[in-house]
Amino acid sequence: MYGVIINEQEREEMEYLLKREMEEITFDLSDHRIDPEIKSAMENRYEMLFQFFKRFASQKECLQYMPKKKKQN
Repeated sequence: MYGVIINEQEREEMEYLLKREMEEITFDLSDHRIDPEIKSAMENRYEMLFQFFKRFASQKECLQYMPKKKKQN
């Protein structure tokens, strides 16, 4: 386990960067031209970023960026 000490400005910047990355992934997931295997990797990355995002964001913001549940076949 690692610990990091950051100030408020750095926290806000980290939150902003995570939001931007998650929004970009969400946009790319809607592109029908992307291979399903690539989309699966993108979904995994989104979930990892969201886990990190939860450490910085408010509960309200977390609900807004909560990953969609995967469909069961």
